[in-house]
Amino acid sequence: MTMSVYRELPPSPRDAEIARHTSQLLAKYAAESKPLSFRINKPELAEVIDLPEGAVKLLHEILEVMATGRGVTIIPVNTELTTVQASDILNVSRPYLIKLLEEGAIPHHKVGRHRRVLTKDIIAYKKSIDAKRKKILEQLTAEA
Repeated sequence: MTMSVYRELPPSPRDAEIARHTSQLLAKYAAESKPLSFRINKPELAEVIDLPEGAVKLLHEILEVMATGRGVTIIPVNTELTTVQASDILNVSRPYLIKLLEEGAIPHHKVGRHRRVLTKDIIAYKKSIDAKRKKILEQLTAEA
């Protein structure tokens, strides 16, 4: 199966409302950490599909984001990203990302002259920075 690696799906107002309602219904099941079965009802076909636990949680998160009117991007963790895509995920400029890459803060490799970064490495860096920021904020709050 071929997958678009970097595709944003902004919801229409109607889709956002459906997502809001569905995410509320799905919330209790996503919290149970169990696989679920869904019944698809169409006039010509009724079918049951099974979703593994991880997919149920992911679907719930997608619906929650769509309910706020924001688009959703799904990127497999082993995907190689360009520096433009990686800087978009980190919400930093491309030159700043390249500085981070050259300093060794984020692993990367080159394909010809072009740098490539794995999604998992970008996410790991983002989690690390977020944790540092949270710790600093907690320290500042404790001092106040």
